[in-house]
Amino acid sequence: MPIWLMAAGAICVVVVARCAARQKHALLGLLASAVCGVAGLAAVALLAPYTGVTLPLNPFTGFAATVLGVPGVVGVLLLQLLL
Repeated sequence: MPIWLMAAGAICVVVVARCAARQKHALLGLLASAVCGVAGLAAVALLAPYTGVTLPLNPFTGFAATVLGVPGVVGVLLLQLLL
């Protein structure tokens, strides 16, 4: 795995952890964000036959869904659209 990709992932983790630390219940906020992200990824996968939009399940999409939540899933969808 390229070093720049690991560095970008580490920066994302630090930013999300810092934002969660500012909340009243930090762990609950992180868990809720991860659950919503995985649910969003599952919704995209379940609706793929109807919409034609598919996301492959790989370490990148899994990381984006669990660490970044729903904005991560939307970001992956936008990256797929652009690339």
